[in-house]
Amino acid sequence: MSAVRVMIVEDSLVVRELLRYIVSRDPRLELVAAVASGEEALAAIAGARPDVISMDIRLPGIDGLETTRRIMAERPTPIVVVADAVEDSSLHISMNALRAGALSVVEKPVATTHAGYEAVAGEICTQLRIMAQVPVIRRRPIGSEWAGRSAPAAPPPPVPAFGQTASVLGIAASTGGPPALAKVIGALPENFSLPVLLVQHMGPAFMEGFAAWLDSVVALPVALARDGQRAEAGHVYVAPGDRHLELGSNLVMRVVETPPVSGQRPAATVLFRSIARQAGASAIGVLLTGMGEDGAAGLADMHAAGAQTVAEHESTAVVYGMPAAAVRLGAARAVLPLDQVAGHVMRLAMPGAVP
Repeated sequence: MSAVRVMIVEDSLVVRELLRYIVSRDPRLELVAAVASGEEALAAIAGARPDVISMDIRLPGIDGLETTRRIMAERPTPIVVVADAVEDSSLHISMNALRAGALSVVEKPVATTHAGYEAVAGEICTQLRIMAQVPVIRRRPIGSEWAGRSAPAAPPPPVPAFGQTASVLGIAASTGGPPALAKVIGALPENFSLPVLLVQHMGPAFMEGFAAWLDSVVALPVALARDGQRAEAGHVYVAPGDRHLELGSNLVMRVVETPPVSGQRPAATVLFRSIARQAGASAIGVLLTGMGEDGAAGLADMHAAGAQTVAEHESTAVVYGMPAAAVRLGAARAVLPLDQVAGHVMRLAMPGAVP
C-alpha cells in the first residue's frame, strides 16, 4: 500500500519543522509539501496532489478557515486542523473550519522535550492516516452544506405514539460531528422540552472549546456535563474530555472514568445504555456521522427498551460508520438525512408543536 501523501500548512517555522519531523518518522506517511500560508497552499495543491492536509488556522493573509473553504470548493481534500487547544479564538475558528469541510481537529505539537509530545505526535499521524481515507465532497463557497449529494426525497416517517411523555434526548457523533450536531441542535427551539445529553469524539483538550462553540451557534444553552448535576429541559450537556457521560436516576448525570468502550472515552454506547436503563421507552436516541461502530450497540439497547431511535442516512453522513453499524443491528427505528433529524425529534418530543 502506498504511503499517504501529506501537505503541511503552518506559518510558524518551528512548528512546521516539528510537523515535518513527526510526519517523516511515520513510514506510512509521505510529506509532499510544507508551506507557510494559505496562498501557498492553494498554489501548490494541484502539483503536490496530497491525500490529506495538515492545516493551521491562524495564518497570515488568507487564514486557515478561508483556505479550507476554498480547497473544499475547488479541490476537495481531507483536512485535519492542527490547533492550539488553549486559545479560545483559535478553537472557535477551528470549529468553523469543521463546518466548512475539515474533518477533525488535533492538538498542535510543542517541543520534543515536552511530556505529552509523543502522545500528540502519535495522534497527529493517526488522524492524518485515517482522514486520508475519508471521501470528501465539493462544497460551494461560503460553507454551503452537503452540496453534491442527493438525500432521499421521501417524506419523513410517521411518528409512533410514545407510551409515556418523552423525557430525554441522547445524541452522539464522531468524524464530521460538530457541523452535524450544530445543524440538528440548532434546529431545536429555545423551549425544547427535553434535556439533551451529547457525546462527541474529540481530543480532551478541545472539549471545553467545542462546548463553548456549540453554545455560540445554537439557541439552547450548551455546557460540559458535571458529575451529580441534574439534567434540565432545554439544556445541552456535553460529555467532558476523556470521561464517560451516563444518565442516572431522576435525570442526575454521572461523569465517570470507567475504561474506554470500543476504544472510546467518552463512548456513545455508554451514554445510550445508561439512557436505556434509566429512561426506557420515554427516551430518544440519535446517532450521527462517525468512524467505527461506537454507539450502535447502545442504540440497540435503547431500541430494545422501547425508545425511539434515529440513525443518520448515508447520503449526508461524512463517514457512514457509526450509523451504518446501528442500521446493521436493526437499532434505528428511523434512518434520516441530516436535515430531517431535528424535525423528527421535535415531532417525537413535542408532538403538538410541529405540524
